Amino acid sequence: MPSSSSSSPVLRPDPDALVAQLQAEQAQAARGKLRIYFGSNAGVGKTYAMLAAAQRERQSGRAVLVGLVETHGRAETEQQLHGLRQLPRKPLPYQGRRLPEFDLDGALEQHPDVLLLDELAHSNVPGARHPKRWQDVEELLAAGINVWTTLNVQHLESLNDVVSGIVGIQVHETVPDHIFDDADEVIVVDIPPEELLKRLKAGKVYALEQAERASHNFFRLGNLLALRELALRRTADRVDEDMRDYRRERAIGDVWPARERLLVGVGGRAGDDALVRQVARLARRLEADWVVVYVDAPARQHRPRAAQERVLKTLALAARLGAETATIPGSDVAQALVDFARERNASHLVLARVDRGRVSRWLPWRPASLPEQIAQHNPNLDVLLLSTAHSKNESALSAPVAREKGFSFISYIGATLACLAATGVAELLLNVFDPANVVMLFLLVVVLSALRWGQGPGAWAALVSVLLFDYFFVPPIDSFSVNDTQYIFTFCLMLGVALVCGQLMARLRHEARVAAERERRAGALARLARDLSGALKQEQVVQIALGTVSGVFDAQTGLLLPDAAEQLHVAQGSEGNIDISIGRWSMEHGQSAGQGTDTLAASPALYVPLMAPVRARGVLVLHLRAPERLRVPEERRLLDACASQIALALERVHFVEVAQQTQIAMEGERMRNTLLSAVSHDLRTPLTGILGAAQTALPHAAPGPVNDMLVQIRNQAQSMQQLVDNLLAMARLQQGGVHLKREWLPVEELVGSALRQMHERLAGHTVRTALPVDLPLLQVDGVLMERVLVNLLDNAVKYTPQGTAIEIAARMEGQDCLLVLQDAGPGLPQHLSAQALFEPFTRGVSESSVAGMGLGLTLAQRIVQAHGGSLQAQPLAAETAGEGGTGTVFTIRLPVPEQPRLDE
Repeated sequence: MPSSSSSSPVLRPDPDALVAQLQAEQAQAARGKLRIYFGSNAGVGKTYAMLAAAQRERQSGRAVLVGLVETHGRAETEQQLHGLRQLPRKPLPYQGRRLPEFDLDGALEQHPDVLLLDELAHSNVPGARHPKRWQDVEELLAAGINVWTTLNVQHLESLNDVVSGIVGIQVHETVPDHIFDDADEVIVVDIPPEELLKRLKAGKVYALEQAERASHNFFRLGNLLALRELALRRTADRVDEDMRDYRRERAIGDVWPARERLLVGVGGRAGDDALVRQVARLARRLEADWVVVYVDAPARQHRPRAAQERVLKTLALAARLGAETATIPGSDVAQALVDFARERNASHLVLARVDRGRVSRWLPWRPASLPEQIAQHNPNLDVLLLSTAHSKNESALSAPVAREKGFSFISYIGATLACLAATGVAELLLNVFDPANVVMLFLLVVVLSALRWGQGPGAWAALVSVLLFDYFFVPPIDSFSVNDTQYIFTFCLMLGVALVCGQLMARLRHEARVAAERERRAGALARLARDLSGALKQEQVVQIALGTVSGVFDAQTGLLLPDAAEQLHVAQGSEGNIDISIGRWSMEHGQSAGQGTDTLAASPALYVPLMAPVRARGVLVLHLRAPERLRVPEERRLLDACASQIALALERVHFVEVAQQTQIAMEGERMRNTLLSAVSHDLRTPLTGILGAAQTALPHAAPGPVNDMLVQIRNQAQSMQQLVDNLLAMARLQQGGVHLKREWLPVEELVGSALRQMHERLAGHTVRTALPVDLPLLQVDGVLMERVLVNLLDNAVKYTPQGTAIEIAARMEGQDCLLVLQDAGPGLPQHLSAQALFEPFTRGVSESSVAGMGLGLTLAQRIVQAHGGSLQAQPLAAETAGEGGTGTVFTIRLPVPEQPRLDE
């Protein structure tokens, strides 16, 4: 009985993963490589190790440039700089001084093989192109420069709050984690904490006085141990990611059917930043997508401005850490989070743990907490509660924020005054109506107060209305006491109805505001798409784009568009001052720059590249009157969508113009070929008769004027016949392509046949050949390749002086055979490129006494290309050419197939 054994099935690589890997490799091929020397603290030897490796690279012959290295006075580190080329620093003005900074433009201009740039987390001087050094590194990598740099663990963005909780110091210079994760190579430089403390005491880290202070504060044994563990763990996480990538590339192990997705809810509380950083680390470990969302509920409409600013900063931090951000409307926060989680297929909802007090948690009438409400709406949704009290600076973050009482105080005063006004009106109406009818006036005031000022003022108006109605209109008058108990029910009913109406109106106001914002964004995008769809010219696209974007974003707008020479120019109708250099950088790098970005943030305008599927089509420039509005994620996405629509319209208009020009050119080419084909057939018969008559009469003519005339007739007839043959061949190529009849031929036979055909026309030139005897056979169409050589020789005869030499040589280069024809003529025309010379009906001089129509070289190139080869022209060096010209070299490159056996 055969034994059965269980074995895991052989897994095939995921095709999508392979395609993504190939695309990533192609994108990375043009970028430089980033190497990070990573350590737990200053003084572990990162800069020394980087310079030592640079010395080895220099000795091996690579161009190494020191962009900026901080030695901090360490003698061993300074010795490693000897022999390395250093980039001069660029002084930048700052507070009345000039501080030396890294010269980014100088590094891009020199373009070394390896650039050393110390302290990746360094903040640049205001006025530099980028506020952070890691952004300089990103531009260097995009330019194809390999960069080596150093980084300490406390400067990683996701570990910022953890480090501050350990050492008690908030580190303000941070680097996004994706820079560390995307680095091509991370080298850990590590020494035991005890050895680091010895180096500190010996003055090898800082000066002795500074080292003494550091040993009592930052450089304590416990801190060093914790930072060392963080550095090693973070490096281990990166190695683990590399291992998982390796397994995925080779289909090792099980493939998960879907990714984890975490939904993070923030509410503008102190500690939201710490929550976002924790989830960033969690998402990285789980390889999960994560979305940070803020619910814009009616109760949050009148929050202090500081709380709103905190929400925007938290969303911006999440975006920097790699999250998707969103702001969603909803009257019920729990229901809005559940609906959004269901829409985005989120597997976990992450919230910050909020301490509600030890007493309130046991009260039976307490309202349900947000996690409890979410559990009621969707019991299957996993809710994770994370503590955000990791940082010792949390107390500062948790301090009560001073409320901006301006707007809120005026709202409650307005509601009170409206109630007093309603009381005065009711006093007048009481002479006509009963007190029960006057109640409706107070209900109207409550509804209007809630609609005008929101939920809180509406509730306050309801309470004040009840009290005023009781005091002024319920017996006994001018007293809060009530004689008739039925009025107590009236008060309760009035208060309840007023509160319900106020809440409904506040909710209606919020939903109307949200709907209006959505309609504004959707309408603006729809109008832009509709108007752009009918634009047929670039000027129309510019006019529509400037008018629409200016109104939607309340800004002065402008457009930078490239011309035929790829030089940016300001489009007509643009407003505001526009810096073309910033626009050029934005277009070349495909990134926004200027106001509100991390690139040239001091600029008063925002520069947004117009990225189309094929290439960038220009730059949209906005001088915003309220720049803070683009900090809202929905507004930024609207701007990106408008920019995409404009870019697509510009690209569509461009390709419409190209298609029209191509169609016109094709029709003209077709008509010209038809005409030339007809004329050529009509000319062929009389030319043959003229040439035959001249050749027949030449032997019978005595030397003299008659003989010279017959020779001239014969030569001109041969030129006309060759021109007609070229016209017919070009017409056949245009109609049906090239049909090759390949055969094995030696190179010397092709050259010899062409020379015999051109024997009489080459009588005034010296022809030299250099054809090695060991050249292989070529598998070509003999008739067509002979025409190629004849056309090249005819071109040399036409444009070179009598008595000059024409050289024909052949040689092997790799797997190709090169046929080289060199003349001593005037060289290539100055106004034409080498490739333009092979265009149909193109001549070096349009008006010339030299016969021809500019078809010989075109026909020759197309025949060679049909054989799988190439034909190129280039000028000859002056010292190599003969007197009176620079000369031209035509090179035919033909592939050499496997040689046939002798019996073939």
